[in-house]
Formats: sequence, C-alpha cells, structure tokens
Amino acid sequence: MALREKTVVKLRSRGTGVSHSRTDVEIRDLTISIDEPEARGGTNLGPAPTETALAALAGCTNVIGNKCANKLGVDIGHLQIEITCEFDRRGVTLEEEIDVPFVALRQVVKSDGTATEQDLARVGSEVAKYCPLSKLFEQSGTTLETIWEKP
Repeated sequence: MALREKTVVKLRSRGTGVSHSRTDVEIRDLTISIDEPEARGGTNLGPAPTETALAALAGCTNVIGNKCANKLGVDIGHLQIEITCEFDRRGVTLEEEIDVPFVALRQVVKSDGTATEQDLARVGSEVAKYCPLSKLFEQSGTTLETIWEKP
C-alpha cells in the first residue's frame, strides 16, 4: 500500500529581530537575513521584506514552472526570471494604510530550452493555475502580468 501524502501541511519559520531593521529567520535547517539597505538605516545583510516577497515569486515560478513543464513533456531548460514591481510605499512610510501595496508586478520568464513559444504559453498557463505566490499576489489585488518567452 502506497503512503498518501498530506494535502495540508504546516510550514514554520522563526524570526529574531537582531536590530530595528534586520530579522534573522530560521526555516528548516537554514537561516536567512532580511534587512534594509544602508540608505534606509539597515546593514544590507539581506533583501528587504518587500524584496523577499519578489524573490519568493521568482523562486516559486521556477519550481512550479519546472514541475508543469515536466508534466507536459516540455523542455524549458533553465529559466531567467525578471520581476519589476510598482510598489506603493505610503504604507511602509506610515503615511497611510494601503490595501494593495504591490500595485503591479511584471514577470518576464525566459527559457533557454528547446520549448517553442507555443509550449511556453502552455507551461505559463499551467503555472498560473498552481503557483501559490502568484495566487497570493493576485488575490490581494495586485495586477500580475507574466510573459514567457525565448531569450
């Protein structure tokens, strides 16, 4: 009898505020630093929290993209993912509460594999269905545009 994996699991992290701007976060057996740049009073030992959110989207796009490509039998090779973000800073500067701080994201995903443009469109369509970070941004009200293309 095959074991059935749980469909809902608990994810855990533990953050320690090292300073007013730096948080060291433990996840599994890893520790990462989330910090502000020196220009904003940080020590620049890691990306800012908002930048970490963009990094998570890029990582998720890569992982889910490869899973979807494998499922479809498409060779996407390695992905280059560029994200640009229109971010409303009024909330983080405490000027006013902002419902949708990540106003718009544009993600350009370039594949160096043998996949055709049509193959990439199919992969992109599947990724949109399954990427939890894409869904998180979109359901918060962020406009997310993702373009899959050959370099």
